[in-house]
Amino acid sequence: MGHIEDLILVPLKVISVPGGDVLHAMKSGDIGYVGFGEAYFSSIDSGVVKAWKRHRQMTLNLVVPWGSVRFVIYDDRENSASCGEYQVVTLSRDNFCRLTVPPMVWMGFQGMDVNTSMLLNIADIEHSPAELDRKELNAIKYNWQIIE
Repeated sequence: MGHIEDLILVPLKVISVPGGDVLHAMKSGDIGYVGFGEAYFSSIDSGVVKAWKRHRQMTLNLVVPWGSVRFVIYDDRENSASCGEYQVVTLSRDNFCRLTVPPMVWMGFQGMDVNTSMLLNIADIEHSPAELDRKELNAIKYNWQIIE
């Protein structure tokens, strides 16, 4: 597995306080922040794979505050130094980071916790189906059964 050009992984702070923790996600001065369009949560059940999609304009900023989610990024951008490569990142409380996914790379993700996991996307533009491409799960060759 390689390193995808323009993909950013930033460790985040968890502040323990009595009664419940504070989990940081993103500030406007953070690396990876390129604007705000919308923020939304998405849940994913254990073992479920949601793949493949590619945003042509949207930059994703993904955080997993609950559970564990494996993200698989595939780069088929012809002018990219990482064209043809995959990068796998699993986010959880044990690896509490923000994953910034640039436009024009393919992404899929899988629930890795025994329970339902939750992810937060802080996107730079509002969601529009017109700027989104989808492929069937088997259109990009990746073995989702392997635990990396």
